[in-house]
Amino acid sequence: MYRIAVSLLLMTVPAAAAEADALAISANIQARHQPFGTILDPFLDHNGNVTGYTRCGDSAIWTGHYLAAEAFRYSATRQPEALVNVIGAMVGIRTLVDVTGNNSLARCVVLKDSPFAAGILQEESHHKIGEGTCLGRPCNWVGNTSRDQYVGVFFGLMVTWEVIGDPGLRESAKQLMTRLLDRLLDDDWAIKDRDGDTSTVFWFRPDQKLNLLAIGAKVNNGQFGSKYGWQRFLEGGLTGAPIAAEVADPHNSYFKFNLDALTFYHLVRLEGNRTYKGWYTDAYRTLRRTLDDHGNAHFNMIDRAIQGADARRDAETRRLLEEWLQRPRRDEAVDLRGAYRSCWEEDRACDPIPVPQRVRTDFLWQRSPFLLYGGGIGNIEGAGIDYILPYWMARYYGVL
Repeated sequence: MYRIAVSLLLMTVPAAAAEADALAISANIQARHQPFGTILDPFLDHNGNVTGYTRCGDSAIWTGHYLAAEAFRYSATRQPEALVNVIGAMVGIRTLVDVTGNNSLARCVVLKDSPFAAGILQEESHHKIGEGTCLGRPCNWVGNTSRDQYVGVFFGLMVTWEVIGDPGLRESAKQLMTRLLDRLLDDDWAIKDRDGDTSTVFWFRPDQKLNLLAIGAKVNNGQFGSKYGWQRFLEGGLTGAPIAAEVADPHNSYFKFNLDALTFYHLVRLEGNRTYKGWYTDAYRTLRRTLDDHGNAHFNMIDRAIQGADARRDAETRRLLEEWLQRPRRDEAVDLRGAYRSCWEEDRACDPIPVPQRVRTDFLWQRSPFLLYGGGIGNIEGAGIDYILPYWMARYYGVL
């Protein structure tokens, strides 16, 4: 009995420290990563003062990830601050939908009277810039929205709908997903702004289309149930095709695997038909066979949710989260050429690089673990969502 008590005590100490780190990251996100209600990363001077903002073009996807993290946090802890953060992120996503004027999704919004507006809009000038009203104030919004922004937003909204039982929040998430999905269907799976300009299409991604429709059918079966049924009949057997193409190159455009993982997180879990679930699961396992030795805590937690407990993988997840905390929070340049042997390409290591040494970036788990060099000059602070999302998922699913 004494040995058991000591073991439990030793397990509690790092767990408590990890939670303190997660809470500190969330507090910092609130303090300086949501200047307009969605996730941006600040430029910092040597004294830690915010001098501007960047990465506006990916604000929607990371706001979706952040929403999911805080929803898992609230479900695991019932901390009222987490619920406040969920509501704030939901308001931010609603702003991204409202501002476009046609229920499509903006990448980000910037208040016109912000001292940081000019720098942000200059950085995003290669995208379409629109004008609108955000929370009653004049603002600009960034368009040419990509599929990954939609996948990330639907992920966060659906996690919130699933794990938080509050009827008002569930209804808000349902309404937002209904508006976005209706627009996509009206435009034949093209992402169009109110001027009719198309930024991209979902036409060749049966997996992503089916995921969005499966989510729609779950939250609003009367409106999307039959549509999902027909789409599933037509394309259910094709979900493995884009995955087979993507796993042929496990290094370049690594962010594609994050979108795949988010897609299968709901697609596999929501499907009740044995045949279709089998097809979806086979496609997911093709993906997982490529990623299972990449040292990726985020993908490990997706796998935990889909395939259940695994002692080796779950122990690795705990270790990877501890190693993440050893990483600098700014984007200092990393160059590991010469430190690790390269294979096939100059920037590609032969084996996954240890987490503390990997390239500094916005979301670690969507960057190749083989990448030998990259980063910036150390003046951009990452939000830390790449820690709090797998951490709170680990708490929710009992890995921690």
